[in-house]
Amino acid sequence: KKMKFRPCIDLHSGQVKQIVGSTLTDDSSPSEKATDSALETNFATNKPASEYAEMYMRDGLTGGHVIMLGGGNTDAAKSALAAYPQGLQVGGGVNDTNAKDWIDAGASHVIVTSFVFRDGKVDMDRLSNLVSLVGKDRLVLDLSCRRHKNDPTGPYYVVTDRWQKYTDVAVNCETLQMLGGYCDEFLVHGVENEGKRCGILEDLVELLGKDSPISVTYAGGVKSLGDLEKVKLLGNGKVDLTIGSALDCFGGDVSYDEVVKWHTKENRK
Repeated sequence: KKMKFRPCIDLHSGQVKQIVGSTLTDDSSPSEKATDSALETNFATNKPASEYAEMYMRDGLTGGHVIMLGGGNTDAAKSALAAYPQGLQVGGGVNDTNAKDWIDAGASHVIVTSFVFRDGKVDMDRLSNLVSLVGKDRLVLDLSCRRHKNDPTGPYYVVTDRWQKYTDVAVNCETLQMLGGYCDEFLVHGVENEGKRCGILEDLVELLGKDSPISVTYAGGVKSLGDLEKVKLLGNGKVDLTIGSALDCFGGDVSYDEVVKWHTKENRK
């Protein structure tokens, strides 16, 4: 397997944005637009989501994700999927009532977190139900995780509900092996570093490369082009990388074109 760069489109209130993940809070009602003053936004644009999707299609990038942060994003997400059918995964509020609709709307996969974690544990009934609805090969589990504040070297725990709620599920070999039987790949946001351009969580990337039995994408904290090589090395070539806020197309200073060049060269070998 060759390491891939995986692009992203993050949507907030119908707009393409890049925000600092750890500043997201739960809206009282998910259908209301988040008017959260504490939300730190790195980037916002009026360029439609579909334009980013077209750019990713043009550059031959597959397996990227569209994430809906809160309500008011359905139309924007659908327009991106329509622009690049089967080229993007979609996540944010996906459950057993809408997963099939997202696949029908052109998503290659649905990404699920909060729905399959309940009361701090994996809800196996919900997970099995999703697998029977869309198929294992269409399901991505989002194991976004953070450490407990009082245990800075302890395990990473899966967090749900806009990354505010800790589960009892540690991201470790056992969890990855078990859940790997129910999905096609994992998406892992290193929440603490997400959107901060402060460098990647190296130990997390290493763990994913060592212990994930299936494809896995890491996101969070990339600050330079060199992080691609770093992830390739630490993740043993098995961990793909998403870059958000650091890219120039999202207002950062890492050249999107250079990243695409790196990816193309890697995947031509």
